[in-house]
Amino acid sequence: MTDDFVKLTPRKIVEGLDKYIIGQQAAKKAVAVALRNRMRRQRLSEEERAEIAPKNILMIGPTGVGKTEIARRLAKLCGAPFVKVEATKYTEVGYVGRDVESMVRDLMAAGVAMVKEEMQAGVEVEAARKAEERLLDLLLPGLNASVEPLGSSQATIVSPAPASETREKFRRLLREGKLDSRDVEVSVTSSGPTLELFAGTQMEDMGAALGGITNMFGAKRKKKTVLVSEALPLLKNEELEKLVDPDKIAQEARRRVEESGIVFIDELDKIANREGRGASGIDVSREGVQRDLLPIVEGSTVNTKWGPVDTTHVLFIAAGAFTVSKPQDLIPELQGRFPIRVELDALTGRDFERILIEPKNALVTQYMQLLATESVTLEFDSGAIARIAAIAEAANSQTENIGARRLHTVLERLLEEISFEADVMAGTTVKIDEAFVNSRFKDFTERQDLSKYIL
Repeated sequence: MTDDFVKLTPRKIVEGLDKYIIGQQAAKKAVAVALRNRMRRQRLSEEERAEIAPKNILMIGPTGVGKTEIARRLAKLCGAPFVKVEATKYTEVGYVGRDVESMVRDLMAAGVAMVKEEMQAGVEVEAARKAEERLLDLLLPGLNASVEPLGSSQATIVSPAPASETREKFRRLLREGKLDSRDVEVSVTSSGPTLELFAGTQMEDMGAALGGITNMFGAKRKKKTVLVSEALPLLKNEELEKLVDPDKIAQEARRRVEESGIVFIDELDKIANREGRGASGIDVSREGVQRDLLPIVEGSTVNTKWGPVDTTHVLFIAAGAFTVSKPQDLIPELQGRFPIRVELDALTGRDFERILIEPKNALVTQYMQLLATESVTLEFDSGAIARIAAIAEAANSQTENIGARRLHTVLERLLEEISFEADVMAGTTVKIDEAFVNSRFKDFTERQDLSKYIL
């Protein structure tokens, strides 16, 4: 936490987001301050810390301007458990469908996966060694020279046996990959039949209980014949599972989720009651989902199969276009749970130009990398970039504004023939200039007809 406090200052957080997201400085500052306040809270005493809750954020802006990407990159930047959910997926308690508490269970599942991956990385070398020994035992059943503890909690002390010359020869061949094509019979844990359950508190709890009953009787094992190259990863995964403690994983994951978890709720405007309309029909369910969200966002305890999770200090970032409805159409109590409101700007032609070339994962760079795999070199000049951006901006203004996603459509149309013929163009360099772009978008340059380039 001390290292993060030094490294992740608000300015550094914004700089980290700038590598992937163009513009939207107000939104970046808001999430940077929210993240920094979490770090400041960690430096307080236990008593002071309990009184400080995160200030949830509501991002308002058209589609394709970076709302989701800001939240996702923020979570990656600080290594926090993160989950993105759609508000429209949930139904009011009493209706068939997912209840709002399932977002906390999804967040906890993401936290468990994150912690498990970290813990397994720490014992990967040991797991690889054990898997290699098990594989050698299978390849050389009569020369079983490996000595392992009898149980995961027992420390068996034995004098090391002299290394078998044959075993070491096979070890060398195995590491060189010369045994990869041989078949070997391995015994692996069988997952058994799965039971599909409807989402919802009672049903999901039942699923967890059934899983617990299965574990009481022990997991079944089955034998299967696989190639040596396939057996090693299977055995390594089994050893990784044995070397990490699931209880410690759940404990650490729960701590991270409660202290630094981030839930991104998209399409919040879709569950708002339209202005001037009474609550009837589907609007009743919309308002019910809003009321169900209240205790989760404010702070409540949700039961998961890894134990109870308190959402008091989980950061909630909601987003919506709010073109038909307005934030004021949300019920007042929910409005109060999102005190920080940030409006994101619609993207301009200049923004599109920057999106094409500046981010770390810039679209132009992606296409160049893809075609380079077939030895085709793409070269874009500044005139082509400006023209692509102008066409995308015009398409958004004349049809539905889908933000930066329009660039995918335009680039796919622009490079369609090159992508199709790439296998016979190996070793060539294709220069993409303004004239090339105009030739591919002839209908637009002559008649301003964008109908072919809309999604």
